[in-house]
Amino acid sequence: MIATISIKNLRLRTYIGFNEEEKTKKQDVIVNIQLRYDATAAAESDSVDDACNYKILTKQIIELVESKSFDLLEKMAGDIIALVAQADEVLEATVTIDKPHALRFADSVSVAMDYQRALQN
Repeated sequence: MIATISIKNLRLRTYIGFNEEEKTKKQDVIVNIQLRYDATAAAESDSVDDACNYKILTKQIIELVESKSFDLLEKMAGDIIALVAQADEVLEATVTIDKPHALRFADSVSVAMDYQRALQN
């Protein structure tokens, strides 16, 4: 059984952008993550030890985003994907990051990045 975990609208503050003002003032970003993993054991055992621990992953993502600075949303998304990929149980993930007010007449600009674990033979 494949389960999808969605972490919705994780609101964080970080240095994002390559303009001088952006490098000196933290800005809001909104992170959405979807993780897919084999939940067969968790569904049968009802044990947290058999589940994907999204609380730990979320804390790691918060630490990563809020402790670094990024020129590009692509770099932030790539770093988050790399962190998520370290969790052995994660088979696939999609990370979408919104930067509100990045453009004058738009609600936000977003970048989405996907990850899929390579199948082992």
